[in-house]
Amino acid sequence: MRDRVYLDWNATAPLRPVARAAMEAAMDVVGNPSSVHAEGRAAKALMERARTQVAEALGAQAADVVFVSGATEAAALAMAGRGLQTSAIEHDAVRAWGHEDLRVTPEGHVEITDPSRAAVQIANSETGILQHVPDGLAVSDWTQGFGKIPLAFDWSGIDMAFVSSHKIGGPKGVGALILRRGLDVQAQIRGGGQEMGRRHGTENLIGIAGFGAAAQAATQDLADGLWEPVDKLRIFLEKTLEDAASSTILVGKAVRRLPNTSMIITEGWRGETQVMAMDLAGFAVSAGSACSSGKVKMSGVLRAMGYSEAQASSALRVSLGPSVTERQVAAFCEAWLRARDKKMARGEHA
Repeated sequence: MRDRVYLDWNATAPLRPVARAAMEAAMDVVGNPSSVHAEGRAAKALMERARTQVAEALGAQAADVVFVSGATEAAALAMAGRGLQTSAIEHDAVRAWGHEDLRVTPEGHVEITDPSRAAVQIANSETGILQHVPDGLAVSDWTQGFGKIPLAFDWSGIDMAFVSSHKIGGPKGVGALILRRGLDVQAQIRGGGQEMGRRHGTENLIGIAGFGAAAQAATQDLADGLWEPVDKLRIFLEKTLEDAASSTILVGKAVRRLPNTSMIITEGWRGETQVMAMDLAGFAVSAGSACSSGKVKMSGVLRAMGYSEAQASSALRVSLGPSVTERQVAAFCEAWLRARDKKMARGEHA
């Protein structure tokens, strides 16, 4: 049986060994970080070390990092009650708290009219298209950019940004909101006063420890240039498919994108059908953002960019990572093209 190949890094990255080790070590720390005895202080020290690791990875100050359960909670904490403007290409966690007033260009860029009233992502999870993030932006979703491109919160001019651990090889169920110094948020979860009164409830120490270790490792990966070969692999993948299947549309081909993300449209071949065909062939890919409890739906991102309903329903996302090899990418291309040829041989449009 062929070994499976994981090509869905934007949904979640494989757990890093250093994150696993940090989590296992944290399991032996018995104290509650809020307790004042020696055991509690040890737990607090472990948590604050992770806070520093995350802050350094994001170019922020440790005191400005608030640990939460993930990017979805961070978005709610940052946006609730503020009436911010968003666009149709934002993650559902952002769109749930804002007004979709911002126009999206055919190139996938958001037109921001008033940064102080807007919530805009740094990179799109489906297309990989990078956004221009202006000074004074109220909130920015850094979930997909974190670990893949250099980010420096203190130099960004942004009021708030948020990230998720499992996108960088940390554990699922933990993330962080970063606040500009002097700003604050209204706690949505109340009752204990943790996280400087911004997010109450006993912190997930085990997850936070893994998050910190993953953040530090992700920073080192960027410094070591590990994402540059990934970018070359993405280009290789796209050229291979485009050369062999001229009707294939590569979304965002002419604009700046994440180094690892390809969204491919083959009109008439539904995205979920492609996902199932590739799954059976041993490749894990997706038809878009993994945010709907296993459901596959038409890409609202592509519709907002002006693609037709048929095209938006026929998209496949391939997202790579540093451990993916050229041989694996070539095998994927071969399997995808073989599946496409079979579809065409049956007299179906593709």
